[in-house]
Order: sequence, then C-alpha cells, then structure tokens
Amino acid sequence: MYVIVGLGNPGLQYENTRHNVGFLTIDYLAQKHNIPVKKLKFKSLYGQGEISGQKVMLVKPQTYMNNSGEAVREIKNYFKFDEDKLIVIVDDIDIDFGRIRLKKKGSAGTHNGMKSIIYQIKNDKFPRIKIAVGKKPDYMDLANFVLSGFNEKEVDIVREEIIMSAEAIEMMLDTNIDKAMNKYNSINLLEDDN
Repeated sequence: MYVIVGLGNPGLQYENTRHNVGFLTIDYLAQKHNIPVKKLKFKSLYGQGEISGQKVMLVKPQTYMNNSGEAVREIKNYFKFDEDKLIVIVDDIDIDFGRIRLKKKGSAGTHNGMKSIIYQIKNDKFPRIKIAVGKKPDYMDLANFVLSGFNEKEVDIVREEIIMSAEAIEMMLDTNIDKAMNKYNSINLLEDDN
C-alpha cells in the first residue's frame, strides 16, 4: 500500500491558502478516483482505495502543518510500510510558479511540515512532490504569505499544478518515480502558455 499524504492546515479559514495545496491535491485525487477521505483516525482524515492498480491511502493530517509528522508517524507505526511507499505533497515557495518538482528524498528545507515528518519518522528517504505557490513579496513575512489565498491569475495556474501533481502520482504508481520525474520536473506551465 502507498500512503499519499497532502500537507495543510485543517479548518475553513485555511481551506484555499497557499499552505494547503497538499490538501487540495488529495481532494482532487479523492474525487477523481472515487476515494472518500472521511475516516478520522491517526490524527488524520483518510480514505483507502486504488490508483493506477495500486492500493493507496489518501491522508490529510489534522494536526496543523507544524505537527504533520505526528499523523504520519501514527500511520507508519500502524501499517508498518517502507519509506519509499510514502509520498508527501507539499507547498514550495522556492520553485518557480507554474512548476512542480518531484524528488526521491532530501532535507525539509525551510518547510515546517516536512521538518516534522522527517523528525517524527526519523527518515528523509521518501518521495515528495513540491507544488509552487509563488514567491513571497518582500513586504510580507513568510507565515502571512503561506496562509494567504491566491489571486485570480494564480488560481488557474495552481489548479493546473494540482492536476499535474495528481498525474505525476498516477505515473509514479503505474511505472516508477524516475519516469514521473523526467516528465513532470521539466514542465513549466507559464512557458507552455506562450
């Protein structure tokens, strides 16, 4: 079984913020593959089903972003899966808007949700998909920026990034992460529009 975790913050006030693109991607996958994400356990909302012929668990931690690792640790302790079966979907302010980036493993960078997961499961060797959410303007602090919503122009691009992330996950499950990385890491939605 693959455990696909989208990071975000629970609560209506955070629903469509930059920090919640992980949740939004899980929602998209859940709808597309008819997997209700309604069960409440492991400090998470989750649902189980099948994507690309693989058993999956779609997870939205309900711990708030900075403690996402607590939910992932509880699921990992219960289901005893290997790290390469964990896929984390996370927002990223460092990659160019209109892009996603797949990585096999790596550090958390500046992302507190990823820091929490790596700290709690004591491992950074799991695949992740980073979704660009725009660059922070100089006049805003980081917390306010990631908790802000998208403007009209950005909404369509983010929607496309979410669809692209879902397709990348489907390809990872169907073939392997290398093929998905080769295809999706080179796509720039903003360049493709011109």
